[in-house]
Amino acid sequence: MKRTKIIIIGGLSAGPSAAAKARRTNENAEIILFEKTKHISYATCGIPYAMSGKIKTRDKLMVVQPELLKKRFGVDLHLNEPVIDIDPNAQLVYTSNGSYSYDKLVLATGGNAFLPPIKNIQNYQNWAFAKTIEDFDKIMKNGVIDKAQHITIVGAGLIGLETAENLVHAGKKVTIVEYADQVLGNWDKKFAQIALHELTKNGVEVKLNTTVKEIDTSVQELILTNGERFYTDYMLVGISVKPNTEMLIAKGAEHLQNGALIVNERMETSLPNIYAAGDCASIPNLLTGESSWYPMGTHSNKAGRVAGANAAGGNETFEGAYGTAIMKLFDYTIARTGMGIKELERKQINYKSSMIIAGTTPGFYPDPKDLFLEIYFDADSGVILGAEMIGEKGVDKRVDVLATAIYAKLTISDLPRLDLAYAPPYSPAKDPVVVAGYVAENSLKQKYQEVNVTKAAELIHTNKDLILLDVRNVAELHKNGALDNAVNIPLDELRNRLEELDPNKSILVYCAKGLRGYLSSLILAHNGFNNIYNLAGGFTAWKNMTNK
Repeated sequence: MKRTKIIIIGGLSAGPSAAAKARRTNENAEIILFEKTKHISYATCGIPYAMSGKIKTRDKLMVVQPELLKKRFGVDLHLNEPVIDIDPNAQLVYTSNGSYSYDKLVLATGGNAFLPPIKNIQNYQNWAFAKTIEDFDKIMKNGVIDKAQHITIVGAGLIGLETAENLVHAGKKVTIVEYADQVLGNWDKKFAQIALHELTKNGVEVKLNTTVKEIDTSVQELILTNGERFYTDYMLVGISVKPNTEMLIAKGAEHLQNGALIVNERMETSLPNIYAAGDCASIPNLLTGESSWYPMGTHSNKAGRVAGANAAGGNETFEGAYGTAIMKLFDYTIARTGMGIKELERKQINYKSSMIIAGTTPGFYPDPKDLFLEIYFDADSGVILGAEMIGEKGVDKRVDVLATAIYAKLTISDLPRLDLAYAPPYSPAKDPVVVAGYVAENSLKQKYQEVNVTKAAELIHTNKDLILLDVRNVAELHKNGALDNAVNIPLDELRNRLEELDPNKSILVYCAKGLRGYLSSLILAHNGFNNIYNLAGGFTAWKNMTNK
């Protein structure tokens, strides 16, 4: 009986997952794995935490040792042997050592770190990418953690901000340079604004709307596109990755605009007998049905597992994903799942949102913390499309609940019906996810509109006759401030002072966090006012989620 010959290219995440699953599926298959470096299966996401010493030793980053893959799974492992070409017609793989035939091929080549055009960088020694174990080794070899006082990070995405936090913990002065007008470009700007506050509060200098264009190597200064220049001891580049797929694209493989290979649910590419998994491949978007690119370790392992099984004769599928992500940032955690506002508006999807600020534990429990949460749902069906959130406690729990709700195609009205766990150390009796559902239902049923801070700012800017109604107590105004030109009528006095307001004008109501604004909106609606808006999250959201 002829043995199936499987070649896997790439040994970081998807590749070893594919190899192990291929062996579990087919004991008799011949499995060869090529890796261009001497390392396999290490935790790239742990590298920032190794810089700060949170992860004590480099060895902790090494998830699987090469000998385990060889002995336990019978994989013919070729380290330090990069693949230089692939011939899909002849079903051959070429390395510097010769050619190798295959029956099935799994491409798990990941992505290459992206370097923007920076003049003189070829003559500059004090920089590195912030992606691979080789990058980490270079940083440690150069004594950056021991010697450098000021480090500049190019890029304010997940990797950039995680690296920034850990360098601060390591005692470094950190500057972040970001070309966009916000940090964390995948999040809506109001959530990114809280993240920006947290960075600056912890001493990180953030320069937005600019990037590094040149290095003056004579004085170790970075020159930005806005003309600014400053000295730094070391520069880390953590912008993004570009899928490493040129060998198959040159042979006609279908791909996304960024080079990620298009695959089906079985992880098959458009070329016969070739699978792809990990950062080099797209995966189906469960919400839109399109091929999307999610360079995350969770998906790499799942996709590699499916590719390996099918290459070995199995019949497994990976239906896809929808962009769930989470990150620790000093005292805060920021997370998202599904589609955010940017994607919803780009795709012209008719959506509504429910924005709340809610306690993650009961008010009577010590050390209360707020969760800023916005859920996006289909305006007609109510089906949940996405969510974004940030807070100091309990973010991980809520994002996973909502990620599960998206997979199950639950509606906003289903959320109050979920039987979520309750005990004072973990949650209030009405969990924030439940509250978000109630708020959305109330807004849909009553004669007022719930608006987030972005929509409120648009209303204030475009409607010059808009009445701003602050229903907090006077002491709160003195302590916390208020919106310019707002009329203050505390909630408990509102019914007796309605004659002070013009029912023919639009009214934007706000309180501290939203609840009193909601109650005030109902009072107005029951008394003949028609154009009523309640500021979701109240003045707390306005103060924390805008730069006004």
